[in-house]
Amino acid sequence: MKNMGDILRQAQVMQSKIAKLQQEMNEQTFEASSGGGMVKAVVSGKQELRALTIDPKALEGSDVEMLQDLIMAAVNEAGRIARDSMEREMSAISGGIRLPGVF
Repeated sequence: MKNMGDILRQAQVMQSKIAKLQQEMNEQTFEASSGGGMVKAVVSGKQELRALTIDPKALEGSDVEMLQDLIMAAVNEAGRIARDSMEREMSAISGGIRLPGVF
């Protein structure tokens, strides 16, 4: 059963690397903008909104629906960037194997 022991050790090493990656990703921020930079969103690796910046020019037209769309677009894009980054890093650790429930 030497092979089983090796497999368990490798799994523990991978688990440790995944935990470290998750911690690092939670500390990183990811930014996206919409409307030519009029709205900027910054999210954490956990995809929590950390900052939202709205250029005053975005308010000049008084088009609330457009502003709402710009905010949603920026926040969603920042979240997508965070997810893609996590998936890339996770794939590097797992050798391309998708691990359910990890992210």
